[in-house]
Amino acid sequence: MKKCKAILAIVMASIMTFGLVGCGSSESTSTSATTTESGTTTEASATTEAEGTAATAGTSDLNIMLETPVESLDPQQATDGTSFEVIADYTDGLMQMDADGKAVPAIAESYDISEDGLTYTFHLREDANWSNGTPVTAADFVFAWQRAVDPAVASEYSYMLSDIGQIKNAAEIIAGEKDKSELGVTAVDEKTLQVELNVPVSYFLSLMYFPTYYPVNEEFFTSCGDTFATSPETVLSNGAFVLDSYEPAATAFHLTKNEAYYDAAKVQLPGLNYQVIQDSQQALMSYQTGALDTTLVNGEQVDQVKDDPEFQAVGAGYLWYVSPNMAAVPELANLNIRLALTFAIDREAITTDVLKDGSAPTYTAVPPQFATGPDGSDFSADQTMFADVCAFDATKAADYWTAGLSELGIQELTLDMVVDADDAPQKVAQVLKEQWETTLPGLTVNLTIEPKKQRVQDMQDGNFQLGLTRWGPDYADPMTYLGMWITDNSNNYGLWSNAEYDAIIDECTTGALCTDAEGRWSKLYDAEKIVMDEAVIFPLYTQCNAEMMSSKVTGVEFHPVALNRVYKNAVKAE
Repeated sequence: MKKCKAILAIVMASIMTFGLVGCGSSESTSTSATTTESGTTTEASATTEAEGTAATAGTSDLNIMLETPVESLDPQQATDGTSFEVIADYTDGLMQMDADGKAVPAIAESYDISEDGLTYTFHLREDANWSNGTPVTAADFVFAWQRAVDPAVASEYSYMLSDIGQIKNAAEIIAGEKDKSELGVTAVDEKTLQVELNVPVSYFLSLMYFPTYYPVNEEFFTSCGDTFATSPETVLSNGAFVLDSYEPAATAFHLTKNEAYYDAAKVQLPGLNYQVIQDSQQALMSYQTGALDTTLVNGEQVDQVKDDPEFQAVGAGYLWYVSPNMAAVPELANLNIRLALTFAIDREAITTDVLKDGSAPTYTAVPPQFATGPDGSDFSADQTMFADVCAFDATKAADYWTAGLSELGIQELTLDMVVDADDAPQKVAQVLKEQWETTLPGLTVNLTIEPKKQRVQDMQDGNFQLGLTRWGPDYADPMTYLGMWITDNSNNYGLWSNAEYDAIIDECTTGALCTDAEGRWSKLYDAEKIVMDEAVIFPLYTQCNAEMMSSKVTGVEFHPVALNRVYKNAVKAE
């Protein structure tokens, strides 16, 4: 995969808070950065057994449905939400998410922040151990973070340390200008980790529960060689569960409670039993027979189960969109063609008639109910702000189409669109094809169905024309989306480039506006307007997951950012 190019630095002047994407009757959680006053020390003892935990907690594994296989169990190489979820099942970072999504101490028992906000000192727990009995040390974090920025590793998420985390020398190491040993992270002693930043980052602690920041034991890693993170024998646990059954691309795998976990008293489940089921009807049948405790449903299935008390709509945080490859397809480099395509999309029909899971039609490059600004408002509350370039209007679509074909000197156009092999994306793609071909005379759209891993690879390699894809927020700021469209970013699949856009993003991060919360917010709107005016993407919907959850199960935590599902506090009654 292509090495991720730089997303410019994020320097927020205020703490950004965010909530679950609105999904009708969903139970919501929120995530925010945890900070202290400059120079103070924050401490937290080991999490004790929660008050009110059922004394009759069940003894059965939790049976969980996944739509797609795990792509990687390497915390510095994984890039997808499914992989992040599983890695987080058995690995703790310095911090973890509580039920409200806030960053709370995990492997770090306490931390100090310097008065200037540039130095974090983490004090690691004495009772944190790997599953092979060795202690978790500061050196494990140093090794892992150096891996993340090492050009030889080519981590897709290296920018989380450089541009997002602003760790000293990270950007220079990624660029090959400095050695990884110069990264601004130091093991002061076995249980003390010091981190130096280029600039203050108000949400830095919340980044510590993101898997790219998870520790790796160097001695164990070296002993595994090229097989690291490919089997139960080649991963170590320091978290709530231990991986005991897994192989790459497995359709079923298992984790067992980690009895040596420092917080084992809090973990009530004996294990997690994952099943990858890509056919939604098969998954629902498995749920109805009791083989699954939780599963996703979509489309007509929602009509069948929406009145069931075990049905719930849960915000997933993902923005689904179509990416046009403007660099490789001359016809898609034509703005009128792109505007025709986006105006021909009936997003309401997709969410209401096809998905039926609470997903919200979206007309902005940053989804709604995701990031809260300095005045407390939702960044994307106004979904009509770009109605002049993004809406469903068949007449406008036809007019732009006619103008585009005329400019290109053609009367017909055939486009291919790559689509995940999962059930819901295929249904959405089929509707898009029908809407486009009905509204735009002379257009033929061919669908290429691929496993998600291959689809992502093809888009990263530029081997596509149109791509149906999604992006989930990694941290609580509009830049987690807007950063994708910076010139040469590896997630900028269409290879769009705009100097004015790049300059605005630079001004909002490393420039004069990096400490001006209100000014920065206003400029980010200016950047988003450029993306929308140029039809760089065709936003479709903000995803909600329609789920069935057994009434025997409580305590599963849902989050729209970073880690969508956390099972540490889950309980399954008999």
